[in-house]
Amino acid sequence: MARTEEYQLNVGPVHPSTHGVLRFVLTMDGETIKDTEMVLGQLHRGIEKIAESRSYLQFIPYTDRLDYISGMTNNYGFTKAVEDLAGITVPKKAEYLRVFVMELNRIVNHLVCIGSLLLDLGAATMIIYGFRERHKVLDLFESLCGARMTFNYIRPGGVRGDIPEGFIDNAKEFLRDMPKRIGDYAQLINDNEIVHMRMKGVGMLSPEDAINYGVTGPMLRGSGVSYDIRKDDPYSVYEELDFKACTRPECDTYARYIVRMDEMYESLYIAEQALKRRWHPTLQG
Repeated sequence: MARTEEYQLNVGPVHPSTHGVLRFVLTMDGETIKDTEMVLGQLHRGIEKIAESRSYLQFIPYTDRLDYISGMTNNYGFTKAVEDLAGITVPKKAEYLRVFVMELNRIVNHLVCIGSLLLDLGAATMIIYGFRERHKVLDLFESLCGARMTFNYIRPGGVRGDIPEGFIDNAKEFLRDMPKRIGDYAQLINDNEIVHMRMKGVGMLSPEDAINYGVTGPMLRGSGVSYDIRKDDPYSVYEELDFKACTRPECDTYARYIVRMDEMYESLYIAEQALKRRWHPTLQG
């Protein structure tokens, strides 16, 4: 019988097969994988170093590229830090507009996440549906700032510009249509036996481990921990809006999927409130 020496082989990080942020270190015996070490977090772009040689305004476009699915939220995170440091007060109408675009961006984020999840499970339909609705949001964003992915929209003191003609009607149409679309996704996915087999009881993450590992967002809330920074350490105008933190107690992959589905409904509810308050007569001018 032929014998070979064991050796190590790096696989990734490579996009899209490992989505750009996962590297495998394989211990190989010939063509047989004997062991696998997964190295997470391979996303080193030197953004902090670039920031050292840019002004605050010049750096905002780089925040779009930190996570190209969540550009609006990244714009805000950096801008909020600048505003706190400089003591800048933001008009209420701009804050409502910021919340509106951030919640639509959250929906886009969840659509891409769920679509990619199902694609990895071998089901291509969901990512096609998700990208269909994603493009409706990107149409709204493009009308606001001229870009579909790298927005450079939220700025210190407010936003880059007010809404264009027809924006409100298009936004309202999306808010009316989207709940039905989420219902279609649920009908496609929720009771699918293959989804249950591959997601229920898989990837268990206890509340204690989630907290100790520093897990946040839907991952944390899918472990039954009711922590949402928008409610527990509110910023912008979230304190004035009515919404709930979506949680699930099962602590598995399926629970994290359901949290994202529930959060899309909640984001629509938040966006609708922000839309109404932004164009309230008292905030005009």
